[in-house]
Amino acid sequence: MAEDDFRRWEREFDSGEPDERASGGRGMVLVAGVTATGCAAMIALGEVPLGAAGLVLSSIILLLWRIGM
Repeated sequence: MAEDDFRRWEREFDSGEPDERASGGRGMVLVAGVTATGCAAMIALGEVPLGAAGLVLSSIILLLWRIGM
């Protein structure tokens, strides 16, 4: 555990080394698109309260994901 913390500290000073993790922006867009499509389909099938609730809930989740919580 201590070794990992030290490597993380060293990476702050070494700007040439790429970051290990990806930003996840593409995945977030894909999840948002699939969720919006699914909720729109529920609304089109007549389940308006369920589709609207899904859109609100997914919006809150995506907002929290975006801000890093």
